[in-house]
Amino acid sequence: MLQKEKKGSLVSIEIIRRKIYLIRGSKVMFDQDLAQMYGVLTKNLNKAVSRNLDRFPEDFMFQLTKEEIDNLRFQFGTSSWGGRRHLPYVFTQEGVAMLSSVLNSERAVQVNIQIMRVFVKLRELILSHKDLARKIEDLERKFGDHDAKIIHLFNEIRRLMATSEPLDNYKRTKVGFVVDGHEK
Repeated sequence: MLQKEKKGSLVSIEIIRRKIYLIRGSKVMFDQDLAQMYGVLTKNLNKAVSRNLDRFPEDFMFQLTKEEIDNLRFQFGTSSWGGRRHLPYVFTQEGVAMLSSVLNSERAVQVNIQIMRVFVKLRELILSHKDLARKIEDLERKFGDHDAKIIHLFNEIRRLMATSEPLDNYKRTKVGFVVDGHEK
């Protein structure tokens, strides 16, 4: 599908973010989504990749299996995946970066810059969540029994209050010292 947009008009960050999926433990983008963003046909994008396969090792790009496609269809609730004859390819962040070198268009370079920024933001977001989770765990370890200690403290105060005589019943002793036979 050829995407027609005004020259200079690029893809929004939100659209890019929604087109990143987690498959086989990697954040990836589908060939058809990338082709649409670059303004080229999916088959032309895949032809450019096939002419430069040495630039796309499996950690940059891989083809989905029929089972993975069926699973995605189930998750998205769609009856088909675009009517394709071939299983789609997906590209990792590194593969997307490599695409700009094989597509040789200004738009591909500009869209790739946007995509790289989104991948970086996602990584920062994930790291900040991990950092926050680690801080919460540290606080739980540090103060996990804090409530129990406070409850124990209140219980001890109540116990002392229940067994102690009122202060009025205590014999008051004089505090001070005697100088020359006189109390001070």
